[in-house]
Amino acid sequence: MFLKQISIVNYKNITQADFSFSPKINCFLGNNGMGKTNVLDAVYYLSFCKSFSNTIDNQNIKHEEDFFMMQGFYDLHGKEEEIYCGMKRKQKKQFKRNKKEYERLSDHIGLLPLVMISPEDSTLILGGSEERRRFIDQVIAQSDKQYLEDLIHYNKALFQRNAMLKNDSASRDISLMEILEEQMSRAAEYIYERRRKFITDFTPMFQEYYNFICAGNEKVSLSYESHLKDGNLLNQLLLSRQKDKMLGYTTKGIHKDDLEMLLGEYPLKRVGSQGQNKTYLIALKLSQFAFLKQASETTPILLLDDIFDKIDALRVEKIIRLVSSESFGQIFITDTNRKYLDEIIAEAHQNYHLYQVENGNFVQI
Repeated sequence: MFLKQISIVNYKNITQADFSFSPKINCFLGNNGMGKTNVLDAVYYLSFCKSFSNTIDNQNIKHEEDFFMMQGFYDLHGKEEEIYCGMKRKQKKQFKRNKKEYERLSDHIGLLPLVMISPEDSTLILGGSEERRRFIDQVIAQSDKQYLEDLIHYNKALFQRNAMLKNDSASRDISLMEILEEQMSRAAEYIYERRRKFITDFTPMFQEYYNFICAGNEKVSLSYESHLKDGNLLNQLLLSRQKDKMLGYTTKGIHKDDLEMLLGEYPLKRVGSQGQNKTYLIALKLSQFAFLKQASETTPILLLDDIFDKIDALRVEKIIRLVSSESFGQIFITDTNRKYLDEIIAEAHQNYHLYQVENGNFVQI
């Protein structure tokens, strides 16, 4: 699978841009703030129906404009797929596949598998558990429709339960509370098992990538933490109901799951250097790519946004060797320094397109 063409209008700082892409390597060169990342974000949007960096859609419309639009043409298993997204201020966005609008945006997730590696990934280490759950969910949901459906049902029931806890209707309508808890428990069971299996299968891939990049001198591991390790969620919700009424929110459930990231025997966020953190994140995302490729039987698109900063020369060399290999399909790369882009192009011996970026304008060089 690869993206053949894209048209972008009024998206962030891009007034209008039309690209025909290489099926292998596409590079964007320019200073920070010029619009390199915005092109990658538009490609990301067409896979996930939202921006990587700003999920408030109205804020992605170019200043002083009334709408944004993007349209991509893909080669998917030898067939052309047209994906369109358009949004006007104060209106619902439209998302279409081959000119037919989706009834539910969730139906689109997984059609165009994609992995993005970005400086914003640092929130996986430094942010709260919500960021790490989102990482797990995004990987599994791209290849498992039931998982995404159960996640939507769980979150809807959780929202309703929390609303009842806050407005003190939990005591007045016990039957509705019991129905919501049953719905949460039923959905949580599948979500927990898929997350647990994912981490079991994913961890060896991650360790292999990390060891390759850092030459095997450091030990890393992942640990999945969940209330469901203590048994059935339904019983836990019942036992915690009085406490939850006092607090006004649900304290037990898979919405509290976390992924502990370890360097040696210690949490990465406590002991990791900038270079170790960056290597950890890149290894996580490359493992996400490998897992998706295996699970979906489609080679995902890979977006690399300014990934070489704060990494020593040896690790940069290893990463370049990895992403230049035939294991990867279409790649989009941004950088402020042409040196690394030229090294990837030379190492890969593949067809490429290179663009100079300045103030939202793009020139192929």
